[in-house]
Amino acid sequence: MARRFILSFTVSLWAGAMPAQTEEFATLKGHGGPIMDIAVTDQGQVATASFDNSVGLWTDVTPLWLEAHDAAVTALASAPDGTIASAGDDYVLYRWTYNQSEKIGSHKGKINGLAFSPDGSRLASASWDGTVGIWGADVPPIFLSSHQGGANDVAFSADGLTLYVATMTGQLVAYDMSVAPFEMRLLVSHGFGINRLITTPDWIAYGAVDGGTRVITHEGETIADLTLERRPILSMDYSASSSQMAVGDGHGFIMVVDTDTWSIARDFRATRKGPVWALAFSPDGAMIYAGGLDDAAYRWPVTLLSEFDPAITGERAFMRAADTMPNGERQYTRKCAICHAITPPPSRKAGPTLFGVFGRKAGTLPDYRYSSTLQDLDIIWSEETIDQLFDLGPDHYIPGSKMPQQRITGQQDRADLIDFLKHATSSEN
Repeated sequence: MARRFILSFTVSLWAGAMPAQTEEFATLKGHGGPIMDIAVTDQGQVATASFDNSVGLWTDVTPLWLEAHDAAVTALASAPDGTIASAGDDYVLYRWTYNQSEKIGSHKGKINGLAFSPDGSRLASASWDGTVGIWGADVPPIFLSSHQGGANDVAFSADGLTLYVATMTGQLVAYDMSVAPFEMRLLVSHGFGINRLITTPDWIAYGAVDGGTRVITHEGETIADLTLERRPILSMDYSASSSQMAVGDGHGFIMVVDTDTWSIARDFRATRKGPVWALAFSPDGAMIYAGGLDDAAYRWPVTLLSEFDPAITGERAFMRAADTMPNGERQYTRKCAICHAITPPPSRKAGPTLFGVFGRKAGTLPDYRYSSTLQDLDIIWSEETIDQLFDLGPDHYIPGSKMPQQRITGQQDRADLIDFLKHATSSEN
């Protein structure tokens, strides 16, 4: 069938009207890194979270970039009124009003899951620091930590009186939110980390590192086991409108489950290579959005999934075979390429482009949000300073910078990387 690469949303998140829907495949392209999460509001607005430190808010195929995070954005949630919340590897939570951010608060570790209460009055955050945060307007945050291990995901019950938490140790627990001090009860001890969680008035579904995909009652009794030989489970979503549940895994498949019969209705390979990190249904359940290693999110009509080839390519430089590249290029693809382009600006990657980096003062590339640490430095990027950066590591060479810890311990490896960068980032090339 012909595939038209268009998207029909024309109303912004805060306009309040439902955008028109079409039964067509679409590509949401423009991020500078992999897609880590997707949220679709009740009003039909699509938001994408990316490794490029930004949130994309989509109208047709045109994004509005929401910029506040200093690291990868890994979690999104939408409230009933269409408000978007985001969080990520910088440990910080933001609430968005159009393109203006309001800092909600922060954890002491990566935030991997967010959920609004059904009335939108509270936001729960799951963090790898071992706590779950409860955030409300004009009240101090509450941190829950009776569960074991870091928290991967959270979900409220339909009445908002119970908060369910999935943990890295394989626990699925329920906190009673009706009366302080919010007592916890253990529902499941899975044995492997539980990554994702869905709750409805009638059941709870979870997906785990070992591929376990199970549905239980609110008392912990098994309803269905949908486990396949694919692992880990990385993303899940549910459409009450169509009674469908979608499950994304590390092998690149999206499994669509009929929750009336607990049968697998469709099993679709969405990626040629790599994981499905992000999944979301449209409000009517007719469309499904997904993202992974590509710098784009994709939308498919659920009923036509079998007619499409995988759209997410997963063709990133760092996944190429090492023996196909010279050593300098190999060092760049392994250590730099996910965050830094070598082409002229603008670039939407998490870090500034390295084009013309030699001779440039650190923290001076226009239109990039540097940390104050880099802006205050007197470093000029040269063979010597780049060698020191990777010899010592950013945490020691530029303490307080946003650059993740990346060391290249071999002197020849650093020399080969510098030679590659001198050629690849030169305006003559």
